[in-house]
Amino acid sequence: MAEMLGLRPSTVSHHLQYLSHVGLVSARAEGYYNIYQLENAALEKMARQLLSRETLPGVAADIDMDAYDRKVIANFTGPDGRIKAFPAQRKKFEAILRYVLRVFEPGVRYSEKQVNQMLGQFNEDTATLRRELVSYGWLKRQGGGGDYWRAEEENPR
Repeated sequence: MAEMLGLRPSTVSHHLQYLSHVGLVSARAEGYYNIYQLENAALEKMARQLLSRETLPGVAADIDMDAYDRKVIANFTGPDGRIKAFPAQRKKFEAILRYVLRVFEPGVRYSEKQVNQMLGQFNEDTATLRRELVSYGWLKRQGGGGDYWRAEEENPR
């Protein structure tokens, strides 16, 4: 098992002992070795408890949905909040766009000059930021470079 997982045998043994302690596996001695077996009934019971209608909302509420964005923003911005570089990975770039989008108030219309000034506080490449915000539909634009405004949805994901 250790070889299959690319781990040291002592690491696998440690984790199997813990799984045995909580009842998800059982162990029996055979010579110098412990033979472990998955306890399907215990695993199914735990899955039913975790995924029940009563439990799942509480588990989901504990997940910090913004943690990923905060990590990406910390990696790609300087202490002044300016974007040092645009991430190549699309998911990370979306996190940067959500970060930038916060400066636009819903229901307020901005000229292209105002948009560029606001985006300029994050990065000198305002055209890329503006174009990507529009292409995602998070910033709307009146044709021909007219007014811009933030889309109605509060939390684009």
